[in-house]
Amino acid sequence: MKLFDVYPLNPIEIVKGEGSLVWDNNGQEYLDLYGGHAVISIGHSHPHYVKRLTEQLNKIGFYSNSIRIKGQEELAEKLGQSSGKSEYQLFLCNSGAEANENALKLASFYNGRKKIIAFKGAFHGRTSLAVAATDNPKIVAPVNETSNIVFLPFNDLDALNEAFQSYGNEIAAVIIEGIQGVGGIKPANDDFLRLIRTLCDTYNAVYIADSVQCGYARSGKFYSHDHAGVDADIYTMAKGMGNGFPVAGISIAAKFKPWHGMLGTTFGGNHLACAAALAVLEVMEDENLLLNASTVGKYLMEELRKFQQVREVRGKGLMIGIDLPEELSHVKKDLLFKHHIFTGEAKPNVIRLLPALNLNKAHADRFLEAFNRTLNP
Repeated sequence: MKLFDVYPLNPIEIVKGEGSLVWDNNGQEYLDLYGGHAVISIGHSHPHYVKRLTEQLNKIGFYSNSIRIKGQEELAEKLGQSSGKSEYQLFLCNSGAEANENALKLASFYNGRKKIIAFKGAFHGRTSLAVAATDNPKIVAPVNETSNIVFLPFNDLDALNEAFQSYGNEIAAVIIEGIQGVGGIKPANDDFLRLIRTLCDTYNAVYIADSVQCGYARSGKFYSHDHAGVDADIYTMAKGMGNGFPVAGISIAAKFKPWHGMLGTTFGGNHLACAAALAVLEVMEDENLLLNASTVGKYLMEELRKFQQVREVRGKGLMIGIDLPEELSHVKKDLLFKHHIFTGEAKPNVIRLLPALNLNKAHADRFLEAFNRTLNP
């Protein structure tokens, strides 16, 4: 049997990681500023993370949600404290797409409506309704197509007001990334997020803050939506939540009332997943990673804006987009194969930096030096 060939692969095999560094099977060291697509939040093979998972695996790795799992309760308590949303409720699942599916489903249960507001450039996942709310027709199969999704221009207050005036009482939810990831590291404006909150309150719609990539301290606040000073009704999480272990969740406001069977999952919130997620929150707190993400991210963005060839630097914290002109489309590949630095990308020509949240200034400088040598050979 062969692998189903859906991923464009770099000819590199990574076999070891420590902090912000990884090594391939030939012993070549790489600086990882991609974090496995914003997944590695506390660094590769963090000792506390390894210890937490090993201890849990030596006890029990899995049992179903038909019994009490104390780790789920501990995670809910810890997440409430860390995020400042202690009055919210937690449902655990396995991936960002699954988190968004459950958030949208919960919203529709709540107000009995079907219409969803999403935005140009959005990416919410590859399954069912999540992919229908993703602004990429190429990955939306015919069976996923629905007339229930309305795409609006991102950060357009007038378009949002007009949409609610036109069919506000039909709108189940507004789903929005606080910073668009696949869309090119584009932050939502604070006044735009505040208007979403106001309109959702007025029309009894549900404000879903997709924090899959832009949450978990990546922006320098726990959720990037927090920069606007408003609370969403539901926050979706995954990526950095488990530092590589598949774990996701939705944080749900108190006004939503659960009933048995309303949502469900086989693997969500299993013993190992909870151990991984708890380890992440513990390291984030112990190492003050919100502050580090804010401080090192600000330094990187300030230095990157000094390069005349860069069209724009966007983002917050350690979620950074470097918008380059077409003639510099080679930079990402050069960084990887000439300077051994992993970065991400967004079309057409944006380099995405999504490193571990404990990235240090020395590693940031190593990247800046390589970036300079690539732009100014």
